Amino acid sequence: MTYLAQTQIPATYMRGGTSKGVFFSLKDLPEYAQQAGAKRDALLLRVIGSPDPYAKQIDGMGGASSSTSKTVIVSESTQNGHDVDYLFGQVAIDKPFVDWSGNCGNLSAAVGAFAINNGLVDPSKIPTTGVAVIRIWQLNIKKTIVAHVPITDGKVQETGAFELDGVTFPAAKIQLDFLDPTDASGEMFPTGNVLDTLSVPGLGELDATFIAAGIPTIFLRAEQLGYSGLETQDDINNDPEALARFELIRAHGAVKMGLIERIEQAQTRQHTPKVAFVAPAADYVSSSGKAIEANQIDISVRALSMGKLHHAMMGTAAVAIATAAAVPGTLVNQAAGSIPRESIKFGHPSGTLEVGAKATQIDGKWVVSQASMGRSARILMQGWVHIPPIV
Repeated sequence: MTYLAQTQIPATYMRGGTSKGVFFSLKDLPEYAQQAGAKRDALLLRVIGSPDPYAKQIDGMGGASSSTSKTVIVSESTQNGHDVDYLFGQVAIDKPFVDWSGNCGNLSAAVGAFAINNGLVDPSKIPTTGVAVIRIWQLNIKKTIVAHVPITDGKVQETGAFELDGVTFPAAKIQLDFLDPTDASGEMFPTGNVLDTLSVPGLGELDATFIAAGIPTIFLRAEQLGYSGLETQDDINNDPEALARFELIRAHGAVKMGLIERIEQAQTRQHTPKVAFVAPAADYVSSSGKAIEANQIDISVRALSMGKLHHAMMGTAAVAIATAAAVPGTLVNQAAGSIPRESIKFGHPSGTLEVGAKATQIDGKWVVSQASMGRSARILMQGWVHIPPIV
């Protein structure tokens, strides 16, 4: 019997923020995968090693968590005033599914560097030494991200002293500005309210804030769920009943936000919305053993991604946190002391993160022009990924 040889595709394995994924230039993909569709999805699934009933992704580049089961496609921008287009695919681990419904804020930090390294940015925009300002068009959500990428001797600077909780080693800081981070509908609060009640069978009525900034997110009170807001991954991810409850909440919240029509459809939209629960600041010990004191943070937040508690915080959810904190009456604002904020420092399982956002009310509607945060990124490996032929 004759077997076909593997296909090799130029790729870069990068860390961006507290995530990592496989990056491709659009032009380097096989012709059949240069357009959206089932064959592109099949290629990315095979690269990452999904679907994997063992949930380990041993036969692929994925790392068996939502933070490491990610793909990025970058190309020269077709959008006026932008340098590159960036498309993000969240690859399910145990299902044959790539979710294109939202952005990855963490991997956004690596897009500018990847684009520069792969010749996708006009060389005149790259200083000999200084900061390259790269305007990125985020194709999933049709929004602009501005990456401030440090440059030394004409090349992307990756090493530095910037420390990011959730990442073991320091690196160079990359400032990210998310412009007009409200979703494409323009409605920051899909229900029209900053505070709602969500009815969930078996759980009763829960206070909730539904927000569509950064990424659609459902914020809940930790105490109503029986939590302190200081939980670790093991506290949640080792409890199948808790994970099932959160998925039920997510499905009902998605319906209320207008993202799906029926709760059953949540199974095909795993990446969005996110679910997070908040509590007032308190002392705790991070997953790395670092003592976090209540006076170091404004609020405690825990968030779930792809059905599991995140080890740190999704970058897009951090934008949602900062935006909600800036609006009086939201659960995030209440837990952070019920005072207007243009920046917030929150505690997550791995430590802390500070994010800025300024909200204003125009004609009765809340808007945010920009949210900003510091991340870092670096190349882990580059060369080719090899996959069996896609039929």
